[in-house]
Amino acid sequence: MYAEVLIEYPTKKIDKYFTYKIPANLQNDLKPGMKVKVPFGNKIINGFVMQKTTDCNVSYELKEIDSIIDPELILSDELLKLGLYLEEKTLCPKIVAYQTMLPSSLKIKDNDTNYNYYKTYLVLNKEKKEIETYLNNCLKENNQTYLLKTLLKEEKVLKKDYSSYTIKTLKEKDLIKEVKEQEYRINKKENINVLKHKLNEEQQYAFDTIKKCNNFTTFLLEGITGSGKTEVYLNLIDDALKKGKSAIMLVPEISLTVALVNRFYEWFGSKVAIFHSALSSGEKYDEYLKIIRGDVSVVVGTRSAIFAPLKNIGIIIIDEEHSDTFKQENMPRYNAKDIASKRGEYHNCPLVLGSATPTLETRSRAIKGVYKYLRLTKRAGLGTIPNVTIIDMVIEAKKKNFIFSDILKQKLKECLDRKEQAMLLLNRRGYSTIINCSHCGFTYKCPNCDITLTYHKVTNNLRCHYCGYTISKNDKCPNCHEDGLNYLGLGTEKVMEELEKIIPEARIIRMDQDTTTKKGAHEKIIESFKKGEYDILLGTQMISKGLDFPNVTLVGVINADSSLNIPDFRSNEKTFALLYQASGRAGRASKKGEVILQTYNPDNYVLNCVKENNFNNFFNYEMNIRHILKYPPYYYLVSLKIISLDYNKALENATKVTNYLKKNVSKETIVLGPTTAALFKFNNMYRFQIVIKYRFDNNLFKILKYLDSIYINDHKVNLEIDIDPLHI
Repeated sequence: MYAEVLIEYPTKKIDKYFTYKIPANLQNDLKPGMKVKVPFGNKIINGFVMQKTTDCNVSYELKEIDSIIDPELILSDELLKLGLYLEEKTLCPKIVAYQTMLPSSLKIKDNDTNYNYYKTYLVLNKEKKEIETYLNNCLKENNQTYLLKTLLKEEKVLKKDYSSYTIKTLKEKDLIKEVKEQEYRINKKENINVLKHKLNEEQQYAFDTIKKCNNFTTFLLEGITGSGKTEVYLNLIDDALKKGKSAIMLVPEISLTVALVNRFYEWFGSKVAIFHSALSSGEKYDEYLKIIRGDVSVVVGTRSAIFAPLKNIGIIIIDEEHSDTFKQENMPRYNAKDIASKRGEYHNCPLVLGSATPTLETRSRAIKGVYKYLRLTKRAGLGTIPNVTIIDMVIEAKKKNFIFSDILKQKLKECLDRKEQAMLLLNRRGYSTIINCSHCGFTYKCPNCDITLTYHKVTNNLRCHYCGYTISKNDKCPNCHEDGLNYLGLGTEKVMEELEKIIPEARIIRMDQDTTTKKGAHEKIIESFKKGEYDILLGTQMISKGLDFPNVTLVGVINADSSLNIPDFRSNEKTFALLYQASGRAGRASKKGEVILQTYNPDNYVLNCVKENNFNNFFNYEMNIRHILKYPPYYYLVSLKIISLDYNKALENATKVTNYLKKNVSKETIVLGPTTAALFKFNNMYRFQIVIKYRFDNNLFKILKYLDSIYINDHKVNLEIDIDPLHI
């Protein structure tokens, strides 16, 4: 017998299977999907067994598989097929597709770290009658007799809870012994008294409709903020489990995972595994083991959780489906929604896409009937839609109000006087966006990326938010050495500083990437704010969606129009979603909510659609623009980036690729470029971009594969292909 093995090197030059002999001692144990050690050249490396075969048609001398790395961890037949789909869809190397499916602790690599976690217990080493006889002969009570009596009742106890002297004495008498047991780092129990809310009429209809579906169907559950989509999800998962099936639930961000996961633990307890970037390698390893062993039947997590090796999946749910985070921006550039659809087909189960502001592509498919369309139009419970007020900052700026308008200041003070809470959204972190010199015009820029550095006042440094380059800020201009540095732009640190001046009595907490780097920081901030330990939560995009604070009655957006100025065809859509979601944080309980949008463009159509709570009008307006400009959902997109350390080589190859495309694509396909990429210089690499717009072009993927193959061996120029990019 032979095995086709995919080796660990993630390079397209050797992106193929290698044939190995299966030694006699592994014939029965070796299975497709296993991780193995194999000889390659003069090294022993790692690989995946893709298939076993009796045929062998190779010209090289065959070597034998060395060993199986872990017989328990096997990629299922479904995941092996999914890897091939991922390779085909994203044009990535095969091994990269399979590595993507695994947590970092389980990727095939030269790493012998043992992630298993054990606890040491004490147990009796004699029959109970012998222990009881021993205790009866003891003249007095002490730590040793206490431990023995405890073991008679509980059978095992943690070693760390008892003194080393007590343990040593009883072990010498052969009365107890130590045992090690593998345990999971995250263990939760089901709360049998959990409050399960009765579904309202709209929720019940959505639940019943999806519940009746016995085949692969994609549903769009479009529900306004606070409409109770989560309750529908929980009931659907509960129903899947009662049918003996499993479920996957995806959320876009770690902050949302933290908020949701407790609800899932309450309902399903130890049946839940969680996956997100804040887990340690050991915790991810444990959660993966739970799934492989069948100890859990519900997986909740961010993008990569879609690859969870669950069997017999009964439902897949993607909450906040409009979020960018479901698309991976580096190789392989997959969208979790595509993978979810593929897995839904395989298991013949429903896929539910939920959002208050679904993407235009998703909503148009629902309207056309490609997806089943379900809507929740009312807030669950006593919540009501907040009133939205647009403030013209041009008028406020004349009054020297550059950050906070008079109305927002007033509303914040009134909110605090009522003992209620407020949330303030700023679409940027740091203190100031730009620092320049008024004498010589010098501006701090990243030497690697040629973009301005962001000033962080707490650490007194300037940082590139792309490559991480950091320098300390001088008091004087490093170019002309004059004392003329100006601080331009706005960041969360600066807003907080100003807020403390306006309302010194307010208890303010900041939530952005700088304050949530430590493990558990998201959860700590969310919980402390929910408990009322703070009056105002100031943050970036991460506070705009998915969070539910009953006492929040005011939401203020400092710079509502800033994201409208991003040169991207989705900027209107992203701005609407952000502001609509942020507005939805107010008035989620019985108290009336209010939203203040500060803008320099008060007549902007997008902002007024948010004010009117009118997604339909925005959808129709934006779809008309997309149709005229030939953007999704009317056309598909492909983005190609030609990247090199040498500017001239990058430009020369970008021109060659463009000319080749224009000669070979269909007449209806549009090729735009080459142009400089939005981020032209990144980590000292020059980047040119080509954009392809197409509707039907059967030959396009062959052309892209051919171009990809040409640049495999080019060490000076790199070609990046992104199919269905979110940004161009």
